[in-house]
Amino acid sequence: MKIAYLGPKGSFSHHVVQTAFPKEKLQAFANITDVIKAYEQGLVDYSVVPVENSIEGSVHESLDYLFHQADIQAVAEIVQPIHQQLMVVPGQSEIEKIFSHPQALAQGKKFIEEHYPEAQLEVTASTAYAARFIAEHPDQPFAAIAPRNSAREYGLELIAENIQEMEANFTRFWVLGAEIPKIPLKPQAEKMSLALTLPDNLPGALYKALSTFAWRGIDLTKIESRPLKTALGEYFFIIDVDYSDKELVHFARQELEAIGIQYKILGTYPIFTIRDLGKESL
Repeated sequence: MKIAYLGPKGSFSHHVVQTAFPKEKLQAFANITDVIKAYEQGLVDYSVVPVENSIEGSVHESLDYLFHQADIQAVAEIVQPIHQQLMVVPGQSEIEKIFSHPQALAQGKKFIEEHYPEAQLEVTASTAYAARFIAEHPDQPFAAIAPRNSAREYGLELIAENIQEMEANFTRFWVLGAEIPKIPLKPQAEKMSLALTLPDNLPGALYKALSTFAWRGIDLTKIESRPLKTALGEYFFIIDVDYSDKELVHFARQELEAIGIQYKILGTYPIFTIRDLGKESL
């Protein structure tokens, strides 16, 4: 079985797929879109993509592609604790540029402003790409923000540890595929993610959509708006629904259809959490 993930080796995505699929063949791709396309094209059995960080919010590339272009559903969710490290080529003392994924740069913004206010920030496709890039340019005054595994993978030296602004830092990853895979972690709650499209001629449409869940006592764990990309001011809404009572959720979906609210199921999935072993685990 083949599993696609956002590479290269040493990324948080790599750690997630190693944990969830320890015996399977793992294949890295350069960006999230390519990870999803790998499943669409039949190159892999599952694709694993990040969808939300607890500090920086949703990963729009993942959610927008799944809504606008893909006909794939999430079949499992894996929650990964995040610890960001600042690393350099061993012996490097000057830092003029810091490379990383936009999410990691944002998570370490406060630390960078305090300790390296003059450094230029350079965006990469993933944290691990940043680590690999500076390892390939040992004579340059570069640093990277990446997981501890990246330092091990590319022979880099940690010069600052756990630089994320908040200790409670987690990223949700979705496993995209046809059925729930066997994951060697204990499943927790189960959720359903829906993307709602509201009709123009229905006053209070969002209120009515959410009410179908509220009056049934169904918890929503997330609501977010994203541009429909059709016209300014037009949006679709992503909601995460507690799926412990499947029959109630089924009736809520029927009511959505009855009042003219269209929806797309982005996934129905159990949630698995990777145990946070602290600084040494990453």
